[in-house]
Amino acid sequence: MFDKLEDLIRKYEELMLELNSPNVASDPNNLRKLMKEQADLQPIVETYTEYKKCKQSIDDSLEILNEETDEEMKELAKEELNEAKANLVDLEAKLKILLLPKDPNDDKNVIVEIRAGAGGDEAALFAAEIFRMYQHYVETRHWKTELIECEETGIGGMKNVSFMVTGKGAYSVLKYESGVHRVQRVPETESAGRIHTSTCTVAVMPEAEEVDIEIDEKDIRIDVMRASGNGGQCVNTTDSAVRLTHFPTGIVIYSQTEKSQIQNRAKAFALLRSKLYDIEQQKAHDAEAEQRRSQIGTGDRSEKIRTYNYPQGRVTDHRIGLTLYKLDKILNGDIGEIIDACIAADQAAKLANMDDESKIA
Repeated sequence: MFDKLEDLIRKYEELMLELNSPNVASDPNNLRKLMKEQADLQPIVETYTEYKKCKQSIDDSLEILNEETDEEMKELAKEELNEAKANLVDLEAKLKILLLPKDPNDDKNVIVEIRAGAGGDEAALFAAEIFRMYQHYVETRHWKTELIECEETGIGGMKNVSFMVTGKGAYSVLKYESGVHRVQRVPETESAGRIHTSTCTVAVMPEAEEVDIEIDEKDIRIDVMRASGNGGQCVNTTDSAVRLTHFPTGIVIYSQTEKSQIQNRAKAFALLRSKLYDIEQQKAHDAEAEQRRSQIGTGDRSEKIRTYNYPQGRVTDHRIGLTLYKLDKILNGDIGEIIDACIAADQAAKLANMDDESKIA
């Protein structure tokens, strides 16, 4: 590990020299690439520098304890030694996490797709609540949401809804939300007071740019039409809605959330690119079955990941065995504790996997 860290320090120093070169400033693309590399390495370099200072502090304290005769000085050295040893353990754990292979999509924006599953109207109502939960959470992170596609029911539910979340590191956080979400409660329409179980599926996809996915125009049919449903007089009286049909996959995208046909077309293509990119990602995950098993629910969309139980006021994440009794707060967007626990569990699994590989090597 430490040989690798020394190599990264040298690479960081070379990058800094290159960034200060006058030739780099004249090439914006290269400058952007170098600045991203520098930003990725900086946390590792800073932590390793702190680690080395901590090691030096331990050596200095031990030297004082071995040579100093003054009891007061020795007592101070003991305190510094204990503090430095504790910090060293924390810094070494932090370095291991920083050295874990980084998901290349982690810094990307995401497109989230929520679909009502089993449970009819009750499932659609639950899907709408999950959508609002994410909206509130995104607001707390000071990120932005933008609606792409939505099919509502007449009673306030959503059969499906797709939206983009724009914010640095959005995928690194929200990717743990992919899977089946289950609700257990008594529906308002249930006269006998029986608890029903309904589901919705959540798919979190990294935003794909044109360089990530190339779409052949011959594979696409584009239809424009008058928007339907809620949206106001202007939306419903112009041919602003766009429907894309992708022949090779059978994917159909319908976008009508904007007044402009151009804006709806752009949103539809953004969603299609992300869906096609996600298909490629899923294929890669399937090809690396062992790696996929070491991750915390970031691949299998059919996996039941969470239950929201109304009678008990609890939310349980089944992947990590976490149960919290604050259902109202969670549905109001307070999901940070669950996501942080998933990230920690994912990192722990990867670290354990890394340790196993190093033992074999």
